[in-house]
Parts: sequence; C-alpha cells; structure tokens
Amino acid sequence: MAKTKLIQKRLGVAVPLGALYSRENAAIGEYPDLKPLADFCKLSGISVIQLLPVNDTGTQSSPYSGLSAFALHPIYIRIPDVPDFHAQYKSNSKLKKLYDDFTAKHKYTPRYDYERILNEKTAILSLIYDSTEEGMTGKPGEKLAKFIKANPWVKTYAVYKNLKRNYMQASWKTWLESDRRKTDDEIAALWNKMAFKKEHLFFAWLQMIAAEQFSDAVAYAHDKEILLKGDMPILMNEDSCDAWAYPQFFNQDLRAGSPADGENPCGQNWGFPTYNWKNLKADGYSWWKNRLICAAKYYDAYRLDHILGFFRIWAIPEADCNALTGHAEPCATIKRDDLYERGFDDQRIRWLSQPHIPTSLIEDITWNHEAACKILEKFCKKLDGEELWLFAPSTKGSAQIARADFCGLCTDEAAVRIKDALIKKWADRTLLEIAKNKFIPLWTYGSSTSWQSLAQSEKDSLSELFEQTGKKEERLWKKQADEIFDALTSATKMIPCGEDLGAGIACLPQTMKEHGILGLRVLRWCRRWEKEAQPYVAFSEYEPLSVITTSVHDSSTMRAWWDEEKESVRAFVQENPEIFGAQKDDAQKVSQAAFAPEIAAAIIRACAKSQSVWFIPPLQDLLYMDKKYWLENPLDERINVPGTVTAFNWTYRLPCPLEDLIADTKLQKNIMKAGELR
Repeated sequence: MAKTKLIQKRLGVAVPLGALYSRENAAIGEYPDLKPLADFCKLSGISVIQLLPVNDTGTQSSPYSGLSAFALHPIYIRIPDVPDFHAQYKSNSKLKKLYDDFTAKHKYTPRYDYERILNEKTAILSLIYDSTEEGMTGKPGEKLAKFIKANPWVKTYAVYKNLKRNYMQASWKTWLESDRRKTDDEIAALWNKMAFKKEHLFFAWLQMIAAEQFSDAVAYAHDKEILLKGDMPILMNEDSCDAWAYPQFFNQDLRAGSPADGENPCGQNWGFPTYNWKNLKADGYSWWKNRLICAAKYYDAYRLDHILGFFRIWAIPEADCNALTGHAEPCATIKRDDLYERGFDDQRIRWLSQPHIPTSLIEDITWNHEAACKILEKFCKKLDGEELWLFAPSTKGSAQIARADFCGLCTDEAAVRIKDALIKKWADRTLLEIAKNKFIPLWTYGSSTSWQSLAQSEKDSLSELFEQTGKKEERLWKKQADEIFDALTSATKMIPCGEDLGAGIACLPQTMKEHGILGLRVLRWCRRWEKEAQPYVAFSEYEPLSVITTSVHDSSTMRAWWDEEKESVRAFVQENPEIFGAQKDDAQKVSQAAFAPEIAAAIIRACAKSQSVWFIPPLQDLLYMDKKYWLENPLDERINVPGTVTAFNWTYRLPCPLEDLIADTKLQKNIMKAGELR
C-alpha cells in the first residue's frame, strides 16, 4: 500500500496514440505528438495521460494483439525526427520520392489505413537505415551497441522479426520445424551470424529510434507535471516473439477466453495461449518482471488488462471451436471416489461426463439411417444393443467436427445442421473430465441432458459437492493472485491499476486492495447488479482506490450511451437528478432529452467529484463539451467494436488537429471547471 498512499486526486485522459493528429503529421499519431497533447492537458487541468498499448503488433491493428511484450511499435516513429533524415532527404532522390508520396497520400481521414501506413513507413525507414553506419557495414555503431546491451530482449526480437519477414509474415507455427523451435543458444547464434547481421540490426535500430522518440516525449510530459499511464495486455498473441522464444511460459494447447453468458451463449475464445504459471513462478516471474521494468522507462502507472486472469483464466482446449468446454485454471477437481461416495457408479459417471448421442439426432436430418450411422462412425462408437453413441477417443474436440467432410452422405445444407448438432452435443455434459478420474462441473451443466435427467436428491447431492469445490477454487485463485501480485507490484515504482470488469471472484476486491491495485469503475456498469432494480452505486460510495471513467475503448462513447441505452440512462438520471440540476419529478424529462454539451459537462463534473482517486475518461467524452468536435454519427467516435475484425477497429482519429485544441481556451476552461476534483 506504500505507493498508493501517495496517490493524489487527478483528472486524466485516455487516448490511443494513433488517434492524435497535427497539421504537420496527418497520417497517424506518433510518439512526438505526446508533446502537444501534454500542452493541451496542462492548459486543461489534466495531469494523467493514459495510452492504449504501444507495443509492436505486427500486421494486427489491435494494440492488444502483441507481437512482443517489450518492443515498441515502429508505426509511431516520426520519420522527419530520425537522425540524418533531412540530409538524406536532400541527397537521396528515392527517399525523397517515397516520403513525398507518403505525405501526399496520407492526408487526414477519420480512420487511418493501418496496413498501408505500416508498410510504407517501414519501406522509408529501411531506406534511411541503409545509409546509416549499421546499414552500410552490418556492424552496430557505438550508440546502437549501447542500446542493445541495455535491452538484451532486442536480440531475440530482431531474430524473430527477420524470420517472420522471410516467411512473408506467416505465423511461426507454419515455419519449417528447424525455425519453429529454437533454444536460447540457437537464437544467440543466429543473432551473431554475419549473413543476417545487417537485417537483425535494422530491427534493433528501429527500436532504438522508437525508444528515443518516446522517451523524449515522456520527459516533456513530465516537465509539464503530467503522469503517463501505460496499458499491459495480460495475454500475448500466439503468433508472438514471446510465445515463440519462451514456450515454457505458455500453454499452447489451451486458449484464453470467457465462459458462456447472456450475450455470448457459447462463451468467447480469444485465441491467445494461457500462461504456464507454474513455470513462470519457478523462474521467479522474471518474464513478467522484465516486462514491467521495460514499461517503467516510460510510464508512471500501468493498467493490468483483465486482472481476473491473474486469479484464474478461462482455459479452452485448442481442439475446441467454442468456449463451452473450457474451465477455470487453476481449478479444484472432483475425484471419481468423491462421486462413488455420493452413490454414482461408473455407469452413472459416464452418463454425467460423456455425451450420449441418439442415432435419431442425425437421422432426423439425413432421413437415412445408414447415412446417419456412417456419419456418426466418423466421430463416435456405438453402445452395444442401443441406438446411442459415445464420442470416440480419437475425437479430440469440436473443431474436428467443424472440419469434417460428409461428401456423399448428405446435402451441404444437412452437413451444416449435422455439424451444429454434434458440436452442441460435444458440450452436453454435467461433468468434464480434465484429467484421468478428475472432473469439474461444466459451466453450463444446468442445461445438459444428463443433469435434467437426475432425481432431485441427486441434483442436491451434486450441487453440494460443486459448492464445496467452488470454495476450494476461491482459495486457489487468491493464493495464485497473491503470489503474482507480490512479485509484480514490487518490481517497479509504477502505480498498479487493474481492469476488473465482470468480476465474479469474491476475493478479488480485497486482494486488489491488499496489494494497492486501483480498480476500474465504468459509470454505466457501476451498479448493484445483485439487488432488485439494479441501482447505480452512489458516487460517494465508490472505492477510493479506483479509477472512474465514463466509457472505455471497448464500449460506445458517453454520447452514444445517452442516445442509445435509454433504459440505463433513465435509471441513472432518476437516481442522480441533482447532477443535472433537476428534481426527481423532472428526471424522466431529462433522460429523454437529446445529448448536449451541458449533459456531458454535468456527468464529467459528477465523476470528477466521486470518491475514486483518479478520473480518466476518453478524450472523445471530454470533447463533447463543445459540439464543433462532434462527428455526425456518434458510433463513428468509438474505438473498437468487440467481436468484430474490421478496418474500423482501433483506427480512430481525433476530429481536429492538436493545434486547435491548444488554441481553444474555452474548451480548456470548460474541462478544467467540469473536472474540478473537489
């Protein structure tokens, strides 16, 4: 708690670096753009800048799809600020043409073209590099050698990036076997191989340039007494340098996600490997500590994304195409002997843990008994004397069903229905056997065929057992989180924050408090969900050790919330009419009014005066205090739409250049007034 005792009440702003826009730099926000942003913040009474992750994500525009836990993204390098650029621009006609074409093509647009900008910037930077000492000799100059020595991770990163370039950016899992798995010594040997030295040094040089520009911008912000808050995605892309170089720290046979809920009846599979916490612990959590130490070069505080995952992660077998057969990891298991003691013999345990598939399930689709049996034989074994089938040991997961070919056995339309039926059946279990004779209750066991067939006494007996197992799990989760947080929070002086949305872990709030980790409070979701009418938490009752915000990068903005989620807005206004200078009787009228700058200012004012120690809204929500910054469609002002992969996501731009914000004294005064913290 020592760090957090010194935390002052602060107003901040959250923004993706790529969203920044200046007249001289229209293509994409870059590291030096933090300087004019800091100027604007200083004039507006803002003292925290929270950035979305700025790590290299390769071909992926999502900042949460990290290609490296340590490397900065070269896309944010400002080319004219690269040493010797201007001299080369004058003398190298090819460079001049490339850069002139780049600036001409990339004028300001409301969303930027990530792939095109990345490719064209890389080509320009490569041309500049060719004229450097390293580019001409294949040997590091004094400055680059010093940078590499201070950042040993860059050697592994450079080897990986060069291999990935040679494989046309394909996933390392598709590389030749000799390149898919390399020891530390083999990576070091490849780094030192003279044939590739120039290429390897290029990626190290890019990291040095990015670090210099970012460090310079951070120092400028610090001179303005502004803190920088970074964002640490909990998970790494399976196609990342870290998953390739440190396979002992990742479970490649498991994928992280979330269990089924109302909006996601099949759960969510995020596609990222889970951590092997056992191996990380045995290594003293060095990978995580080094990650934080690297981030501390730039940030004063950090946000741990999906902090629930440090307690337990929803682990899904790689062989499955949805999250229904996932389980919490770590987990407490039920032994076969525990089930014996409650009167369940092997046959009953099989009924509970293995889907039983009637031939009629498929025959009702094919209208052909023989064809149905042939289809089932691809995945199942028939029980003797019964029209029931069990999945065969050779069937490893639902993805195998999804890939099956039923050519000649049914129509294409029937094949789709059959696959859907069998995939659904794959998760039709009460118990999931995750190790020999060790079981857990499936998250959706209550809707399973086997559960619904049980007598009430059997349900009561199993429910009691499940409850006991759940209590054991809570203790396991807290133990794991305590061990991880002890290591992480002591690794640097940065202030730790955690994204604790969707918490379903009883020990989470107290554990975060014990470790001095600030929680996250999103206004629209900060409600007493367990109570009737689900009232909003009063601003005076917010946990002081928290960050309050009006919206997040995965949600709509405050304006879209007000316009589109009227039921939520109506409840909020009815419970807080004084915020809008209204009486309770006028709440209905206020909630039905069109969103306006006055409404934005009222909500910001209320959040700033909450008990939360920090208030960090997205920049879009602060700009709502002046209509000239509004886009016609509020949906265009959001950053990401979860569950979709489009060019729209993660490419938001500010509606005006930073110069206009710096010149707008009226907006600055409005932000300062609304954001008064006491």
